[in-house]
Amino acid sequence: MDGMKLLSFSLKTLILVAVVAGAAALASSSGLAQSEAILVPIGTMALGASPPDFEFARTGQGSLGTWVVAADRDSFGDRAIEQSSTDTTDYRFPLAIYKLVSAKNVEVSIRFKPVAGRVDQAGGVVVRLIDADNYYVARANALEDNVRFYRVVNGRRELIEGVNTKVARNVWHTVMLRAEGERFTVTFNGKPLFTATDRTIDRAGRVALWTKSDSVTRFDRIEITTLP
Repeated sequence: MDGMKLLSFSLKTLILVAVVAGAAALASSSGLAQSEAILVPIGTMALGASPPDFEFARTGQGSLGTWVVAADRDSFGDRAIEQSSTDTTDYRFPLAIYKLVSAKNVEVSIRFKPVAGRVDQAGGVVVRLIDADNYYVARANALEDNVRFYRVVNGRRELIEGVNTKVARNVWHTVMLRAEGERFTVTFNGKPLFTATDRTIDRAGRVALWTKSDSVTRFDRIEITTLP
């Protein structure tokens, strides 16, 4: 191969490598653009006030619930979102709905602390919330020592999957719920517990915090990641 042909070949090779590298970088950046991680800034919220960017609802009967920002030395930012109503209505599920995200495929991680409750000591995370009567929830209960995954349809709660595991009172726990298509994965304190499938709610919805009956429960480090 003479010098000119060799130079032409080398230039074409370099151009091809650059094009392939550029395409790979573009594909990578496009993939990143499809996912968005949000950490709800609880540490900057005003003590004693309702948490901003949330709206409040209730599944079932009884009072709506009382959601305030409370001081907590053991939380990440020395503050937590607390549901403090002690209404003992059994079929009562207060909700704090985050207004800034609506997604079908999403991963949500929360920390929660069960503080008190005679009927229940529970906390959970909700995805694909269409309204207060239609959503999915993964929740843990310190009185029952279990973690369960439900669908709520027209206000009726239906168990999909669950496991028994220790849920200590007055201790921070982490619950993560990942929704991808019809697959839902529940993780508790960093340990994957189970993956379940369900097609009942197959569209985008809000993310929410969840409690039951007279549970006084605190929440912090709410991390939301939208998925492709």
